[in-house]
Amino acid sequence: MENLKHIKKFIVNIDGSSSSGKSTAAKLLAEKYNWSVLYSGLLFRYAAKKIIEKKPNNKIKFLEKLFKKLHYNKIKNLNLHTPEISKYSAEIAKILKIRSIIKSFQKKYVERKQKVVLEGRDMSKIFPNAEVKFFVVCIPLLVAAKRRWLQLRIKNKKISLNEVAKDLKKRDFADKNRKHSKLERHAESVYINTAKLNIKSVLDKMSKHVDKALRKKYGK
Repeated sequence: MENLKHIKKFIVNIDGSSSSGKSTAAKLLAEKYNWSVLYSGLLFRYAAKKIIEKKPNNKIKFLEKLFKKLHYNKIKNLNLHTPEISKYSAEIAKILKIRSIIKSFQKKYVERKQKVVLEGRDMSKIFPNAEVKFFVVCIPLLVAAKRRWLQLRIKNKKISLNEVAKDLKKRDFADKNRKHSKLERHAESVYINTAKLNIKSVLDKMSKHVDKALRKKYGK
C-alpha cells in the first residue's frame, strides 16, 4: 500500500515463543508502515528492574504509581536484559494484579497511538479485535537457541549453547503453563515458523497479510 495517511486505526498483534524473531519482525513491520511499536516484554522487564532497585513494601501500589506516569520511549534504550531482570520478570508475569497494571498501560498506549504493532505472548487475548494477528515460533528449539546464543555471546563469551537451550525450554514451558494469560495461539492468528526463514522473508509474509487487511478495511 502506497498511501497510508488515511488510515485512522490499525492494530497488529505478534505473539509467539522466545527467540522466534518476533521482536525484530515487530520493529521492521512498524518501521515499514510508520506505526508505533510496543514490546510487552519490556514493560515486565522494566517493572522487574524497578522492584529490584527500590525494593518496595507494596509492589502493587508501587507499580500502579510507576505505570501511571511512565513514558514508554524512556525505557526502550535501558539495559533490561540482565539475567537477574530476566528471571524476576518471569516471576512477576505470573501475578494477575501486576498483569492488570501492565494491561491497563498497554490499552491506554494503543488508544493514544491508534496505529500500533504489539509484540508479546498474549496480545491477542488483550486485543482480540486486532486487524491482523500473528503467532510466531521457531521450531525446532535448537535453531532458536542458536540464534539467541549468538546474540548473547557478544557480551558473554562463556555462555554455552546448552545453557541457552535449557533456558528457552524452561521459559516456553512456564509461558504455556502459567495460570493467567498463558501462551497459546489465537484461532484467527497467522502461524509463522521462522526456523527456515530469514527476516526479509518473515517481513514479506507479514506485509502481505497486513496489506490485505488494510485493503479490506480501508480500500485501495
